[in-house]
Parts: sequence; C-alpha cells; structure tokens
Amino acid sequence: MGAAVDGFAQTIAAVVRRHAPDFDPATTGMRPSRASTYLSLTCTIRATSQAQLDVTYREPSSHSWVKVVP
Repeated sequence: MGAAVDGFAQTIAAVVRRHAPDFDPATTGMRPSRASTYLSLTCTIRATSQAQLDVTYREPSSHSWVKVVP
C-alpha cells in the first residue's frame, strides 16, 4: 500500500518487472483506500529462487511512496 499519487502503480510495477521479467503489469490488482488517500497493489510473480523473491519484495517496500507492507 502506498500514497495514491500519479505514477505509483506504474513505478512499483516497473520495479517488480526489473526482478521478474515475465511479470505483466496489466495483472496488477489495485484497490483504493476508503478516502482514496492510499492505493493497495497486488503483484503476482512466478519466482524461480528465494533470492529473486527476496529482492522483489525488498526493493518496492523500500520505495518512499510505499507506506505499508504486510
């Protein structure tokens, strides 16, 4: 979940795609918060190693627009 700003979903999708080249950004699930202040994203990838999974989680979660990572 992150700030509902222009480009948030595209920015996070680009980061995910850098580590999971077969990721299709069109499959990203998006849900705004009740007040539309935040946007929840769900990106599903097929990881081929634990290291790939770790970096694909770690890099987006460290982005300044990301507020919550469950």
